[in-house]
Amino acid sequence: MSTTPTEVLAFPNIKAIISDNGTAEVIVAGNSRVVPAGETLQDLRDNALALVVAEARTLQRPVRVRIEDPEGHGELIVHPDGNVESVSYEPRPARRRTGASAAAAPKVSDTAPAAAPLVKPEPAQPVVERQPWPPLAVDTLPAEEAAPASEAPQQAVEADAPVTRRSLKETSFLVSAPVLEPATQGWRGTLTRLGFRMDPSAEELAEREDIRTVSQHWPGPRTIAVVNRKGGANKTPTVVMLSAILARYSGAATVAWDNNESQGTLGWRTEKGAHDRSVLDLIDSSTELLSPSTNAAEIAKFVHHQTADKFDVLRSDENEEGDHEVTAEEVDIAHQVLTRYYRLVIMDSGNTARAANWRRMIDHTNQLVVPVTAIEDRAEAARLTLQTLESRGGHDAELARNAVVIVSESTDAKRSMTGDALKRAKAEAQRIADGFEPFVRAVVRIPYDPALVNGPIRYEALQPATQRAWLAAAAAVAKGF
Repeated sequence: MSTTPTEVLAFPNIKAIISDNGTAEVIVAGNSRVVPAGETLQDLRDNALALVVAEARTLQRPVRVRIEDPEGHGELIVHPDGNVESVSYEPRPARRRTGASAAAAPKVSDTAPAAAPLVKPEPAQPVVERQPWPPLAVDTLPAEEAAPASEAPQQAVEADAPVTRRSLKETSFLVSAPVLEPATQGWRGTLTRLGFRMDPSAEELAEREDIRTVSQHWPGPRTIAVVNRKGGANKTPTVVMLSAILARYSGAATVAWDNNESQGTLGWRTEKGAHDRSVLDLIDSSTELLSPSTNAAEIAKFVHHQTADKFDVLRSDENEEGDHEVTAEEVDIAHQVLTRYYRLVIMDSGNTARAANWRRMIDHTNQLVVPVTAIEDRAEAARLTLQTLESRGGHDAELARNAVVIVSESTDAKRSMTGDALKRAKAEAQRIADGFEPFVRAVVRIPYDPALVNGPIRYEALQPATQRAWLAAAAAVAKGF
């Protein structure tokens, strides 16, 4: 397995040191890990190599390791599958570079033989120079520095022979490899807190990756549309949860906008501010809000801040008469205002895909999210919504193909759902998720949680498993940006 010099330059800096006194350690990004003791020098080599292989598997990429032991020193490239490549090896006590390199070592296993050293020189193989900062070749050094007279005869250097040196622009002393923080969850986290540094589990690493994904900042604003033409499909809870997670982790200014034709329910399920203004008031004040002289804090007059979950809500018109339907032009104005003050705009929607405000919302959308519950008619409505967008072609069809479907076990049931009802909901949610899988970019399942059924929605009120599922859903959405 070959590795190009460009790839090698990006590898983490790892050192494996085996001392004459029978102790060993592996140093990763400045953090020392004690190598388990062995009866022989080869045992220490095998144990040290096992730690390096574990690091490569954790990072899911090859790593470069500098080895030092009583018999010699050199450099290896260790791959996540356990394969090892020799970059160089110099046996002690000789300090000059020999013309030999070790063959690639076999995969690490618990039954590795204890006879052969970690790297065994084979004179027939030439050295492959792949160090990120290689020494100057012997024939480019001044004659008095090339080699002692007792070791090799002096060779004349022609006056016009070129002297090749690497540019300082081609390398750096800085190491940009990420530092793997110790485990914080489960029994591994417990051992870490007791003083035994443990690497995180695969589950914890996946959660860290989701957090990293939702914590990104993207150039320019991003608009998410949450759509399903059927009422009760979990659109509003989806808007609230995505807004809460993206605002909490990214710190980006985030607004949840209720883009119903007239009266929506987003305002009912979120915290109300000290005023009653809605999207229509924002549209009426758009000239002032878009003026270069207007302070950014003025937007607070029109939105309702969520003090715990750190996002704002732009409510729909709450006129009891319900006699005004938002037009396409008003959607344009409101979106222009919001994208001046916010980096993330997450739009709730009504149930009519033919409505002017619904169709104009799609024109502004970067990422489509389709929520469904474990009920057949909600899933069918979601399918028809995606089918309609796909049939329109262009931007709409691309949104449908890149959509994220979020399948909730149920939010229609009473506050307690147990036993056979819960099992049926889980099975139905899985069936629906499997049905959407081939047609969209991602499908995420959300477990039943009574905190999502009625009343105001708060992220902290959810069960840990529900919080983790919504984090995965938000990460799937963010990957579409």
